[in-house]
Amino acid sequence: MLRFAPSPTGDMHIENLRVAIFNYMVAKQRDVNFIVRIEDTDKERNITGKDTEIMEILEKFAIPHDSVMHQSENLHLHQTLAIRLLEEKKAFVCTCKDTESSEMYREHCSTMGAAELAKLKEEKTPFVIRIKKPDTAILIHDLIKGDIETKPNEVDAFVILREDSTPTDIFAGACDDMISGISLVIQGEEYLSRTPKQEHIKRLLGYDQETAYVHLPSLLDTDEAHTVKWFFEQGFIPDAIANYLIALGNQTPQEIFTMPEALEWFDLTKLSNSPVKFDIERLRFINCEHLKMIDDKRLSALFGFADEAIGKLAKVYLEEEAGTINELEAKIRPIFKPKDFSVEWGEQMKQISDVIFDAPMINTYEAFESYIIEKTGLSGENLSKPLRYLLTGTGHGPELSDIYPYIKSYILEVAS
Repeated sequence: MLRFAPSPTGDMHIENLRVAIFNYMVAKQRDVNFIVRIEDTDKERNITGKDTEIMEILEKFAIPHDSVMHQSENLHLHQTLAIRLLEEKKAFVCTCKDTESSEMYREHCSTMGAAELAKLKEEKTPFVIRIKKPDTAILIHDLIKGDIETKPNEVDAFVILREDSTPTDIFAGACDDMISGISLVIQGEEYLSRTPKQEHIKRLLGYDQETAYVHLPSLLDTDEAHTVKWFFEQGFIPDAIANYLIALGNQTPQEIFTMPEALEWFDLTKLSNSPVKFDIERLRFINCEHLKMIDDKRLSALFGFADEAIGKLAKVYLEEEAGTINELEAKIRPIFKPKDFSVEWGEQMKQISDVIFDAPMINTYEAFESYIIEKTGLSGENLSKPLRYLLTGTGHGPELSDIYPYIKSYILEVAS
């Protein structure tokens, strides 16, 4: 079983999405369950509605799950396991302040066990439960980084149960992985320092099933602004984002692909072990290619139409002018907006507009242009400039002969 374990404490970052995609893909390849675990034990940092937002994002990326749970549902179980460690003298009660040193924990509290617990509760003395330091080295098997050994003195007596009797995320995560039988943990490199602690917890709880790990190298040049929501707001689409995240630091048989296609050849062990530069322009190119693959009628729906012709019009702009939905919208909306006849070339624009309103339906651009010339007598810039502004709302862009076939049915709306 594999899991994606996000926290509902903020917007999902693009690196978290990468973790979700890889966990889902490997679970699918291995034909095992993929679960979503909302890690909500830190009540003070939880943001209402973020758990729902996480699930909506996974749905947009077509990442199904076999089950979903909130970590807080296992609160009683976490507490029971912490007390068990205390009773077995594998953990101890600690009343020290956070600012006090680890030497203080060992000297003052390391012998305080289950017997002292009742007294502290009765006296209402604040306390936490800390796990005892390991006696031997902890070996982690990472499918990308290889075996990683952590010496006993590199793991402190860390807290597993807070003052309010809620588990720390490290303890809760280890317990839940153990309970669920998670056989492979795929997570970001920033969690590498936590992994030995979680292995230490499972070892003290008597869990002997081997867990393999993959700590994905960091993505460079991403910041807090690079949330999944931000990419959507910029006009990037899920298929393109997934394509780019799978390709980062990876050798792929083709540049443009969908996630179902990638399932045929994706190999987790072949990912780069080095941090990877996030290139927004590369993503923009991939996004453009995926927009070109969308059915014409469906593409037109992004702009309020249900017309293959408008989808084809959008693809004219995708060849050179645009790479995101936002950029496409900035090209297509002005075509259908009322035109301003008070600007430069406005007089000629009005002259052409009046002719168009009296014209019959004309199929080809060449015949359309000839008709305008015949009726207005305009030529050169006096024709080309106002005609472009009238038909596109801007002074530059693709050839009008490429655009006209797709707007001729709307010509009265366009020219008004």
